[in-house]
Amino acid sequence: MKPYVLDIRQTDRTMLSSVGGKGANLGELTQMKELQVPEGFCITVDAYRESIRNVPEFLEWIEVLDGIGIQESGRITDVCGQIRAAIEQGGMAAGIENAIADALSSYDKEQAFAVRSSATAEDLPGASFAGQQDTYLNITGKEEVLKHVVKCWASLFTDRAAAYRIQNGFDHRKVLQAVVVQKMIPAEFSGVLFTADPVTSDRKTMSVDAVQGLGEALVSGLVTPDTYKIRNGGIVSKRAGMQALEDEQLLQLAGIGKKIEAHFGSPQDIEWCFAEGSFFIVQSRPITTLFPAPESPDDLKRVYMSVAHMQVMTDPILPLGISFFQLASLFPVDTAGGRVYADITFDLTTPQGRRMVKQKVDNMDPLMADAVRKVMEDTAYIKSLPKGKGNLTKGARLGPWLREAYRIYRRNDPAVLDRMILNNEISLRKLERKLETLSGEEVFEAIDADQSELQSKLFDATIFGAVLACQYASGWIKKNTGEWLTETNAVDTLSKSVAHNITSEMGLALCDVADVAREFPEVCDYLTRAKDEDFFEELEMLQGGAETTSVLKDFLQKYGMRCPGEIDITKPRFAEKPTQLVPVILSDVKQLKPGEHLERFSQGKVAAQEMEEEILTGLGSRSGGRQKVKKAQKMISVFRNFVGAREYAKYFWVRRFAVYKQAILKEAEKLRSGGTIDSVCDVYYLSLDEFREAIRTGSVDLTLISTRKQEYIRYAKLTPPRIILSDGEVPGGEYQRGSALSGALVGVPVSQGTIEGRARVVSRIEDAVLEKGDILVTSFTDPSWTPVFVTIAGLVTEVGGEMSHGAVITREYGLPAVVGVENATKLIRDGQRIRLNGTEGYVEVLE
Repeated sequence: MKPYVLDIRQTDRTMLSSVGGKGANLGELTQMKELQVPEGFCITVDAYRESIRNVPEFLEWIEVLDGIGIQESGRITDVCGQIRAAIEQGGMAAGIENAIADALSSYDKEQAFAVRSSATAEDLPGASFAGQQDTYLNITGKEEVLKHVVKCWASLFTDRAAAYRIQNGFDHRKVLQAVVVQKMIPAEFSGVLFTADPVTSDRKTMSVDAVQGLGEALVSGLVTPDTYKIRNGGIVSKRAGMQALEDEQLLQLAGIGKKIEAHFGSPQDIEWCFAEGSFFIVQSRPITTLFPAPESPDDLKRVYMSVAHMQVMTDPILPLGISFFQLASLFPVDTAGGRVYADITFDLTTPQGRRMVKQKVDNMDPLMADAVRKVMEDTAYIKSLPKGKGNLTKGARLGPWLREAYRIYRRNDPAVLDRMILNNEISLRKLERKLETLSGEEVFEAIDADQSELQSKLFDATIFGAVLACQYASGWIKKNTGEWLTETNAVDTLSKSVAHNITSEMGLALCDVADVAREFPEVCDYLTRAKDEDFFEELEMLQGGAETTSVLKDFLQKYGMRCPGEIDITKPRFAEKPTQLVPVILSDVKQLKPGEHLERFSQGKVAAQEMEEEILTGLGSRSGGRQKVKKAQKMISVFRNFVGAREYAKYFWVRRFAVYKQAILKEAEKLRSGGTIDSVCDVYYLSLDEFREAIRTGSVDLTLISTRKQEYIRYAKLTPPRIILSDGEVPGGEYQRGSALSGALVGVPVSQGTIEGRARVVSRIEDAVLEKGDILVTSFTDPSWTPVFVTIAGLVTEVGGEMSHGAVITREYGLPAVVGVENATKLIRDGQRIRLNGTEGYVEVLE
């Protein structure tokens, strides 16, 4: 018979299935002779199994729990309460009581113990389960220990533990509970040591939290700890009310942490206490929240830059989405944590490459720019990097773009954009006709063959020439109006209501839909409860349904391929999931008057014209005014003619992706109808090559799909670093200025003006229920968010720079905006009143 009780020193990390994660890791720590680990013993999962056999209704309640979804919190609470009560009433078999009593007999009767849960799905590399089951401190006497062991068994079914298992896909039957009983240490100080920074994912920085006395108050969040950062053998920062540990002791603790990390082979979350001049280690588990570094193709140093931040879409991308992203890229990309990274190692080793990297990130994301600057300033590190042809240098087409920029500037003819749009439409129709005639592997061959056409349209010289010409004009206007006229916001005003901006045109078009819908109460009522499956069928049956259907289908014909996170082909498009648009349509119905969007557009044009007249009048009165006026007229005209051009590259991209997606979904449906996969969406968890192989063979590795689904649940919780090195170091970026006011949240000022209003913290466009005067606070915006800009009074995002989508559109709409406000969606609560200063670049929380 297997033993019910084992001394901690008899266990190690190979015994997870017997003593749970905590017991296995503690046993492993006792193997390290230089560490002090409190004495104790483990009550194995066999004791738990034996005891729940005495609970006949246990399996019945588990069956009920199996059928509960993560959103059903009330039912989880009820069922888990029943299970815990049943386990506690079932008690403990006599043989188990005797085994625990024998283990306790070697200790003094007055000895206090910590009785700690140790589940078999706990302290794992992919899921910590930290805090999900219960721990009891200062337990004295046999009867109390026995009672609290049973309580630990029951705590396997706390609401939080059950919900965690449901969310992470763990089978309730397969997770078993061991218990650790350890001597209490009379701690002077306690805390947690992370051998890698859990916030930034920097493997080179250790983080220590420390409090007086027992660490339970720290873990439960009842006290604010002292926090220390340690790097390269030195303390680099302190946040301490009273310094719990001396510097020498902190460095000693860091040394212990390094040894434990080396022993386990991964960064560790270590619980410690300090008593009688020594450190005791009471737990060590893997840190499960670190963002993984991209895998280097060799053992050489590498520097990776987040494409997610450059594209202002930091959500994870599914494998099929990454494959299609790679089709659109001019150079190979790496992946980590479901995000795409560019290897800029070789770019950093040449002056030209460094200039290109700096130029790429300066206007795009200042925090990334500062992190890159820190890497560049470490000359010894730069010299140690391997040499080669840089990815950004290889991908650049500056010569053709600059030549086209000069032609566009000189001719100043916006009809060049119309010709570009027409050529792209012809190319798309040709591709559609071709793919309609193909099936099976032929579809994938055609998509491969279309890669060069995709890239030629995405990186069209006309688009980038127009963007460069516009940037030149914008820079000239900023510099000279500021110098000659002390005008600071001319460019923002001149950005309003321009032609040839496909994204702002989409916002106006959705307002047209709202103008039709508002005339029909039945339609508006239906939209509040509409489902995607039969959206138009039911809509057309209503009074006004035909009219609303007509205008909405016209909208989807032109913009239906757009959606939040649209660079990921697996994201549902507006045409696939029209209910995404419902909150925006209803918000426009409620907040806007008929035709108000067109009136605002006209007002924007008038404001831009008035700004132009003000500039020209001011210049005309100065020395050399005639020449200055002529130059300014040309610059303003070029700027307004081409400022919208930058939106076309992504529009063409997602248009072409929509054509690809229609073709591949037909192939996915064949796999589903043949029983090879359960859902069409399963193919999103395959790379393009794996999908192609599945079509060729008619078979799919369903275990691989299941594993990746779990991976991507975990990836969604991770925060991708802007810059990450192959050794796991994460250089942090900082704004190179202070905030205007103490306590303000600092970001990048991208659209001038100051506004106060209600913060609406929104993560998905389909949740964007907004009213006039609201300030939208979100992680990032892409073109799909443009329709909500008609209603809001201002914008705050966590990611972005001067040339990101949100910046460009808010300037055109005349909305104050601050982007790049780190953790804005966590630091600002929905409904709070805030003041947004888009001129200086900060946000104040007023209540």
